[in-house]
Amino acid sequence: MALVPWACCPWLVLLCACAWGNPKPVDLQTKDVRNCSSSPQYLPVTVVNTTEKLTALRQQMHTHNLSAYIIPDTDAHMSEYIGEHDKRLAWITGFTGSAGTAVVTMGKAGLWTDSRYWTQAEREMDCNWELHKEASWESYEMAFRGSDRELVSIISNLVDLVWESERPPAPSQPIYVLQETFTGSTWQEKVSSIRSQMQKHHKAPTALLLSALDETAWLFNLRSSDIPYNPFFYSYTLLTDSSIRLFVNKSRFNSETLQYLNSSCTGSMCVQLEDYSQVHDSIQAYASGAVRIWIGMTYTTYGLYKVIPKVRDAVAMIRYLVWLEKNVPKGIVDEFSGAELLDKFRGEEEFSSGPSFKTISASGLNAALAHYSPTKEFHRKLSSDEMYLLDSGGQYWDGTTDITRTVHWGTPSAFQKEAYTRVLIGNIDLSRLVFPAAISGRVIEAFARRALWNVGLNYGHGTGHGIGNFLCVHEWPVGFQSSSITMGKGMFTSIEPGYYQDGEFGIRLEDVALVVEAKTKYPGTYLTFEVVSLVPYDKNLIDVNLLSPEQLQYLNHYYQTIREKVGPELQRRQLLEELAWLQQHTEPLSAKAPHITSLFSLLAVSTLVILS
Repeated sequence: MALVPWACCPWLVLLCACAWGNPKPVDLQTKDVRNCSSSPQYLPVTVVNTTEKLTALRQQMHTHNLSAYIIPDTDAHMSEYIGEHDKRLAWITGFTGSAGTAVVTMGKAGLWTDSRYWTQAEREMDCNWELHKEASWESYEMAFRGSDRELVSIISNLVDLVWESERPPAPSQPIYVLQETFTGSTWQEKVSSIRSQMQKHHKAPTALLLSALDETAWLFNLRSSDIPYNPFFYSYTLLTDSSIRLFVNKSRFNSETLQYLNSSCTGSMCVQLEDYSQVHDSIQAYASGAVRIWIGMTYTTYGLYKVIPKVRDAVAMIRYLVWLEKNVPKGIVDEFSGAELLDKFRGEEEFSSGPSFKTISASGLNAALAHYSPTKEFHRKLSSDEMYLLDSGGQYWDGTTDITRTVHWGTPSAFQKEAYTRVLIGNIDLSRLVFPAAISGRVIEAFARRALWNVGLNYGHGTGHGIGNFLCVHEWPVGFQSSSITMGKGMFTSIEPGYYQDGEFGIRLEDVALVVEAKTKYPGTYLTFEVVSLVPYDKNLIDVNLLSPEQLQYLNHYYQTIREKVGPELQRRQLLEELAWLQQHTEPLSAKAPHITSLFSLLAVSTLVILS
């Protein structure tokens, strides 16, 4: 029997009428969001008209005798990033955020998403849609217990039936082999290792099913470009002790790749290629026997430290920051054109394969939206009077990067400097933390928030996520979430505290860090982090007097490391302007002397003590 029933299809329908509550009101206090209660209704230019789409979808629901239809934000592989072919939620609602679930009944339509996207949803959805707090599949199941409501899966996707010819075609780009130079292990070695784990597992599984796209890409050292910012291809893998079955579009392989997979043989180390569309029937047939199927793998790719492209990525970032510093005061840079230029700089680096996600290039109040990204049509000018948040990353054959810096070219307010410095303190405190081996990231996550909590500030997103090796930039299960596995030597994670002042500014400082062994005074197995992102923070926003001596020492050591590792590369490439910028922005920081009034007060107190 199978340990877990087959449930690959994420599109579910609800065979009952939903009980709708009133959506929670959100006071956005901005002019670029919809107002459905005004007469006439106000809709910003960013809104998508969904009336005809909803009418067609409800006709399909009536044909299938359905009361409600649930549309998630993912694909059949539960991918974080999805291809244009699978962006059903965005097409039917107009909402382009990366997290959300839509429910359509015969009379209403609603979208559930978390607080990061409330403002974005109000900008993009028309008044056919109600905005609700985020819901989960678990909450659906709990609500249906003891009632006549039922969730079922259907083979046809109703949104696809409505989408029809407008739907982007399925990807057909070649699937290629990633050279062993960048992978560390052959696919045969990985298969042997997994089979060994299966034999030792206490549940004695007879097969391993890989559904996540990064799992199959990792296993076979194959890559393509089906998913934006992620070098994956649509596929499933069923691995047993005697067979390897890869479900994929075979026409996308050339003769060399077919030979690489030994696809013409039938032995236990030969890959049998089966059509991608047959995976449901094939797995169902296999699961009907006396078998145990191991669903997925709780691993992350442990990239080799020596091949992480930290210096090359830092060069691209520094080139961009230098360019911004010169051109933002001229008033010629906007969020979108800036992001395009950074992508260009990264694309010029060796082994580059494009961005690792859509660049978050946000100025002023847009930076308060944690996952905002500009478009060619809708963007904001960069200004010396506002903070600018840049969250970006690159895909390279030898690694994946993710880094965030927040800068201000003018005169920041005292509150902006304090908030920025407390975010920086959180980044430093977690980065330099020494902790026992084999504990979860969620146990130590609070160290990144402590400096903010001390003054009543906080942030609503996670503190970090795993980083793949030319795979996912957000790679589960490493990180600081409740579902993350225990930290282990060799893992890569991001560290990214932040703070967001709604309608004004946003701050985030993100670095990629490697988990390494810590040297302690007494014997024991302890770990710490080694930051591998090498771009300085903005001195203009740092209030040095808020830093402890230990934090200041750590920061200066980090700046020295940047000088030593990135400086020679800039020199070698004759990027002399960037080298001068780097030297200026990594000069050692020191605590400022107390204000003169404080000195007078101290002398006065001392005098009183002496006189008494």
